[in-house]
Amino acid sequence: MASKPTQQMKTTMEQCIRNCLDCHRICLETVSWCLQQGGKHAEAQHIRTLLACAEICRASADFMLLGTDLHRHTCRACAEVCDRCAESCEQAGGDARMKACVEACRKCAESCRQMAA
Repeated sequence: MASKPTQQMKTTMEQCIRNCLDCHRICLETVSWCLQQGGKHAEAQHIRTLLACAEICRASADFMLLGTDLHRHTCRACAEVCDRCAESCEQAGGDARMKACVEACRKCAESCRQMAA
């Protein structure tokens, strides 16, 4: 039987859920923006990475909201995908939209690493 989560763990999880949902939103908004920009912003691999990041962030938030300890697995995967998405956005350009996405992805990756531990 799993032990009752501490207040600190609940607070950490609540922050991670917020970070995941923020990253999900920002990645989807960035997909739309990148498609409008065209060129390197709209390259298939970059768009796939943004969409994968949005989906794993949503799934990780859902797993944590369900209260299952299986969130450790989705959070581990989420951290890796967020790291790759941040790299992809850095390579796409240094404009404000890409920087916001990089920041959200890195923040989410860090909190997911804490939840996966």
